[in-house]
Amino acid sequence: MSTTGRPEPGPELDLRAVLPRFMQLGNLLNRSKLMEHAMAQAGNGLDRPSMSVLISLQLTNQPMRIGEIAARMQVAGPHVTRHVHELEQRGLVRRLADAQDRRARPIELTAEGAAIAGRYLRIMLGHLGSATDNWSDEDRQTFYRLLGRFADDLAASLAALDEE
Repeated sequence: MSTTGRPEPGPELDLRAVLPRFMQLGNLLNRSKLMEHAMAQAGNGLDRPSMSVLISLQLTNQPMRIGEIAARMQVAGPHVTRHVHELEQRGLVRRLADAQDRRARPIELTAEGAAIAGRYLRIMLGHLGSATDNWSDEDRQTFYRLLGRFADDLAASLAALDEE
């Protein structure tokens, strides 16, 4: 207790103060038209899950199995399988043979799929990056590093909770 009789500020008070900001960010990303705008500009009228498959493949820059894509998207494998099938029919991804496991069929982007994912990423990163245009390089690097650390640590914490 402080001399005023109030509790000393602690981590729980800091989190309580920042919670509305987390909610604000979630609302901004989910309710703004940013993603829809970026998807429309990228072309091909894809939905969010299909675009997420393309982005997952683009960011790893290598073929991935359905389970790996699902893990990155934090969804169940059958959900990804359905979208991969649709993307394959549209010529945006293709299945490869896996010499080590004939049952596995890694997925890779076609040139057209990579172009769509690239356009989407450029648009999204342009908008997200503009929010930090007036920040110093050091502030941007610190923010990116801490945001990545926070996301990783929160994911690990929530995964442990999901296992209970």
